[in-house]
Amino acid sequence: MPDAGPLAAPLRHGAAALGLRLSDAQHAQLLEFLALLQKWNKVYNLTAVRDPQEMLTHHLLDSLAAVAPLRRHLAEQGAAHTGAVRRLLDVGSGGGLPGVVFAICCPDLDVSCVDTVAKKAAFIQQSAASLRLRNLHGIHARVESLAGPFDVVSCRAFASLPDFVAWSQSALAEGGTWLAMKGRHPADEIAALPPGVDVFHVEPLAVPGLDAERCIVWMRPRGEPLA
Repeated sequence: MPDAGPLAAPLRHGAAALGLRLSDAQHAQLLEFLALLQKWNKVYNLTAVRDPQEMLTHHLLDSLAAVAPLRRHLAEQGAAHTGAVRRLLDVGSGGGLPGVVFAICCPDLDVSCVDTVAKKAAFIQQSAASLRLRNLHGIHARVESLAGPFDVVSCRAFASLPDFVAWSQSALAEGGTWLAMKGRHPADEIAALPPGVDVFHVEPLAVPGLDAERCIVWMRPRGEPLA
């Protein structure tokens, strides 16, 4: 289990650089999640990144970079969902990135993380119990089998954009949005999307301490068949 001491300050600095206001409890949950990921990774190989500092930068801060855009999107859509709990499905969540981070930072959002690997879904369930996150759920299934409806369907380095939207379209709620975290601008993947998908924003991300291109591709159905 990584020592929270050396990681606490870089996490706070990174969150501040991303413009995130997080409570002490949320900071503690993020560090505890990182400790769980480190512990389970020794047995279940959840991620190829082993060094705690690299896990903080490449996984935690990388996922945190999408929190402010997600919060903004939820706020913009809030008027249409007064009183209703919004649901997010994180596809191919693996070690819970970014799904667990979203659940910690957006407590009013109900987050389900789906993965075809049983041990990864079990890790999400264990994380939900250990971190006392009632809004977090691990699902062992293929995303194509899920009916939803989910207001946001997200992924991080999961698959090509055409495959992502094709496999998850049945889970997306009417009026829902896809949030795909990518590295450099995926122009070729965007060009390969079917006419029924509207890419309404490609949002660049800057991850503190990470010298690499990152972006979010925001998409929604146009009302036409996707295939």
